[in-house]
Amino acid sequence: MAARIILHIDLNSFFASVEQLLQPKLAHQPVAVAGNPNERRGIVITCSYEARAYGVKTTMHVQEALKRCPHLHIVPPNFPAYRAYSQRFFSLLQHVSPLLEPVSIDEGYIDITDVAGVQPLQFIEALQQRIYDELGLPCSIGVAPNKFLAKMASDMKKPFGITVLRKRDVESILWPLPVEAMHGVGKQTAKKLQTLHIQTIGDLAKGDVWQLKRLLGIQGERLHERANGNDARNVNRDAIYDTKSIGNSTTLRKNTTELRALYEQLKALCEKVSARLHAKQLAGTTITCMIRTADWQTMTRSRTVQNAVQDAESMRQIVWALFQQHWDEQPVRLLGVTVSQLVNVKTRTEQLDLFSFQHHAKDEPLLTLMANINDKYDKKILVKGNELRVKTSDYYANTSFSKDFFDDFK
Repeated sequence: MAARIILHIDLNSFFASVEQLLQPKLAHQPVAVAGNPNERRGIVITCSYEARAYGVKTTMHVQEALKRCPHLHIVPPNFPAYRAYSQRFFSLLQHVSPLLEPVSIDEGYIDITDVAGVQPLQFIEALQQRIYDELGLPCSIGVAPNKFLAKMASDMKKPFGITVLRKRDVESILWPLPVEAMHGVGKQTAKKLQTLHIQTIGDLAKGDVWQLKRLLGIQGERLHERANGNDARNVNRDAIYDTKSIGNSTTLRKNTTELRALYEQLKALCEKVSARLHAKQLAGTTITCMIRTADWQTMTRSRTVQNAVQDAESMRQIVWALFQQHWDEQPVRLLGVTVSQLVNVKTRTEQLDLFSFQHHAKDEPLLTLMANINDKYDKKILVKGNELRVKTSDYYANTSFSKDFFDDFK
């Protein structure tokens, strides 16, 4: 069977590129999209390649970025504009091939096996140029027979590059690279792999699968396969429906140990997460509290409950208990709340005890009446209030840091 032709397309310095389009005076200039430099949120979100040439990097504080590049143009994020350009980007790709899988606001996989014709490289070059001509956005494209290799390839030539990575190239191109350069291996995983004397992707490819599974679980076996160039995943059009977690975090204006202020921040985060869960009609059974201290030490603690949680008050009680139990009274820099193990609220089943049974039983006549009316008219005329799709204007609900923009492609 002929190999698939899968592309990973990554828009280069997406936010900065959009700003350079919206403000022509910024074209070919060092640009950083960042929060307010006078506040603790003054962190570089992304920067143009002109800025990177001066050593400016993502997550760098604005003040440090300005030291490296005094003529750096700092612009605040414009999330509605980024979302609009993202919509245009994926709409264009949808017309190229129906096998499209967005993975973030500025990158996605596309399978062109059945549409590329007999000269696929020319097809890919034309697609890259079309994205630039129609959107004004440069992109890098990785070309491979599977998703993992395509992702690795797209990172190899930026900006505006095209890299072909075949399975026969894995040993010569990927194996010499440090293991942390591999997609799917973060700093913590790399540290764990070092306990098995695994330093390079090649070491991982040749590693003992049993040891890897004992160290990392099923992920160890999966990484071993990927290091050998194997990845059986198809480009999945339905992957956008699979929200795995919903969370928010906030950097405090100053390091603090003041208990009331920390409580209020966590309460506000729970309300934001709850609003997004309601908007997506989701609930989750695992609630996680993240604490980052002034010395950048990060701690996450989770609790799994029997019945899926969606409301802010239930979430707040769990998060606050986790915080009080595990906070060591060091000054806090950042707080975060995440809900995972998500289920659709319409299909979740609640473990009914005596009290919850009585609570639901009193709703039964109303639910029966609603069902009868809906059946009569063969459409869902009546719904419960919590089934209405919430239109939230919350700042965090539609930023690039969530995957809410996937809703545009459902």
